[in-house]
Amino acid sequence: MTVRKAWILGGAATAAGLSFVMLLVVGVYIIAGNLTNGVGGKSVGLAKGAVPAAYQALVQKWGNLCAAIDPALLAAQLYQESGFNPNAKSPAAAQGIAQFIPGTWATHGIDGDGDGDRDVWDPNDAIPSAATYDCQLASYVKKVPGDPTHNMLASYNAGAYAVIKYGGVPPYRETQNYVKTITTLAKSFAAPVTRVDPSEQAAGAIYYAQKKLGTPYLWGGNGTPEQGGRFDCSGLTKAAFESVGITLPRVANDQYNAGPHPSRDQLLPGDLVFFSTDPTNSRAIDHVGIYVGGGYMIDAPRTGAVIRFDPIDTRKYFGATRVTEDGAKALPTRV
Repeated sequence: MTVRKAWILGGAATAAGLSFVMLLVVGVYIIAGNLTNGVGGKSVGLAKGAVPAAYQALVQKWGNLCAAIDPALLAAQLYQESGFNPNAKSPAAAQGIAQFIPGTWATHGIDGDGDGDRDVWDPNDAIPSAATYDCQLASYVKKVPGDPTHNMLASYNAGAYAVIKYGGVPPYRETQNYVKTITTLAKSFAAPVTRVDPSEQAAGAIYYAQKKLGTPYLWGGNGTPEQGGRFDCSGLTKAAFESVGITLPRVANDQYNAGPHPSRDQLLPGDLVFFSTDPTNSRAIDHVGIYVGGGYMIDAPRTGAVIRFDPIDTRKYFGATRVTEDGAKALPTRV
């Protein structure tokens, strides 16, 4: 412990430090191999701060409207549609946080807050309407074989008739991708009740990041030759996971939804750790690092500093993400 702390804090004993990191890399694989029992499992509720506080109670309440949906799934749909932006408007005239087109809103919009009007721009109406619409679609295809949630999502994308015609999710690539995207993304909004599977790519991401130790920080840096190989915090984490074949979004608050969220006492090397002055809203995340164990991370902290080891308790800890390849692929690129 003394040698490790001296290296982390003082930058001395480089050889000992590199040996420590390589032991971490090996240790990740050992952990991944040993945690074959007691991981995964059904998640309930919403991960801390994953849904903006202004909408969390609505999503939690209306996400339990019927058996085909849950709060995490409803949150995933809202995030996919608008990134929780109540003022979002698409080129196809889809409107509001749930992105209803006018024709669908006219037939399926409800007065969720009981104030006497149905306002597509008001999340108090739009979120209940989205849940109600999901449950109506589920009722249309309730006799179709297969997973009711998958059939509901397929109906949302391709129409209930197509689901009935094909006896389940139709063989349309767009529809199949939509079902996989939403169900995968939902895992990043659910609060796990047990340990989540360790990342197979964690060791490689750590190895990449430790090779960048001592590199000067650059705001907006992606490590390109034109930038002198410099990074900011999310540029470093993006590059680290790209080195193992996983493409993350550019900014930290979008990277938060690239997988399930282990609790603080479940952190493993390779998890992304996030920080924010607002503990209620993942969209307010302003820093990210790669956890390496022992309460430390590798991060690009700020202008004037270098990529280094930092204790995760030097900032206001928000939460962590165990990045998965499917989780990263499920993220909407426009958010």
